[in-house]
Amino acid sequence: MNTADLGLPEEGREALPHKGGGGRRVGVPSTALFTDQYELTMLRAALKADTAERRSVFEVFTRRLPDGRRYGVVAGTGRVLDAVENFRFDPGVLDFLRERQIVDEATLEWLADYRFGGDIWGYPEGEVYFPGSPIMRVEGSFAECVLLETVILSILNHDSAIAAAASRMASAAGDRPLIEMGARRTHELAAVAASRAAYVGGFASTSDLAAGFRYGIPTVGTSAHAFTLLHDRERDAFRAQVDSLGRGTTLLVDTYDVAEAVRTAVEVAGPELGAVRIDSGDLLLVAHRVRQQLDELGATGTKIVVTSDLDEYAIASLAAAPVDAYGVGTQLVTGSGHPTCSMVYKLVARAESTGPGAPLVPVAKKSSGGKTSAGGRKWAARRLDADGVAEAEVVGTGPVPAGLVDRQLLVELVKAGDVVAREPLDVVRDRHAAVRANLPLSATQLSRGEPVLPTEYVHEQSGS
Repeated sequence: MNTADLGLPEEGREALPHKGGGGRRVGVPSTALFTDQYELTMLRAALKADTAERRSVFEVFTRRLPDGRRYGVVAGTGRVLDAVENFRFDPGVLDFLRERQIVDEATLEWLADYRFGGDIWGYPEGEVYFPGSPIMRVEGSFAECVLLETVILSILNHDSAIAAAASRMASAAGDRPLIEMGARRTHELAAVAASRAAYVGGFASTSDLAAGFRYGIPTVGTSAHAFTLLHDRERDAFRAQVDSLGRGTTLLVDTYDVAEAVRTAVEVAGPELGAVRIDSGDLLLVAHRVRQQLDELGATGTKIVVTSDLDEYAIASLAAAPVDAYGVGTQLVTGSGHPTCSMVYKLVARAESTGPGAPLVPVAKKSSGGKTSAGGRKWAARRLDADGVAEAEVVGTGPVPAGLVDRQLLVELVKAGDVVAREPLDVVRDRHAAVRANLPLSATQLSRGEPVLPTEYVHEQSGS
């Protein structure tokens, strides 16, 4: 791990293509079974009742933020677009459904030709959201929209949870770069998605090569304690690493005695040593001691990287420590205690009939227990104060007030089945940083509190 890979300047850094904005398109198998069985049984019944083709509007939103969080982060939109494109019932999938007798032959015939042909609107990836925000809107026939519920929610709930944790960690870290290294703490495929979401939230790099390959995220990595233990002496391990990776590498110094390891590291690599990594102990105390020792040894330019089960609170506690970068694993890929966002996908409007010009009727669940929803196709806008700082999330149906027309949040993502809004990941990452900077200062406080923006509702009685 060279210091440049941490996001720190260094001469001769190897160029990485597009620095997180590129990556390679990887073939994705059918996503059609990333769903719950009741989506298909609803389809079967709707086809039989001749209601499957009714024009319908579904919306993704959350009724509340995780306890203590001030804002949410929209992440996973790009993955949703991939999933929708690959939602195809190939012969093997159809055979499975037939063998299990999950649906009848008429439904299987309909599924064989399935291609989503509707429209999807949503908050741009990297945007923030609040309770009630219509994060994504899916429009088309009931049949084509209802099938997408589970795959859309599974992606948005996971990725947005990771991105929100990453955003809080990035705020706590300030200008110091963050390295995502949680692949070994979660499912192997979830790890790739988590790396992507962490990059959206503000992380600079990842240890996960699959994420680097697929999404173009900068990758880093040098050695673990096993490499030191492999050698007869710590000095031999350091020499082997420096000979292989150069003096700009990062040496792990807490396998045995930290002070002795730092002294040996500088003797082996010289004052040009790129960085040392500390993975245990009282990080605040050890970082101060290591910084003093490095300076006394003439290695004033050597950076200090800390790891060891960090979260946003631990990172904030190290703000005054002489630390140059943080590596975060478990707490990041588990959403720092909140691994989901509790987003839901609800039908909010449907046509009165299957006729092409049939008007939409707002619909909503009405029940006790806090699980109610508001009917009608929504728009959303963010109102700013006189200083240009966000002051409210405004959600409504019907005409958009003149003063909010230019502040609308939803953008077109899919038009008549075609994806129209793919973006480089760096654009998404930069958007989030800009949006977060435009929130009130209290948004970045780690103490518990209410959402930093209130959600205001403007409803048209006649619906949409």
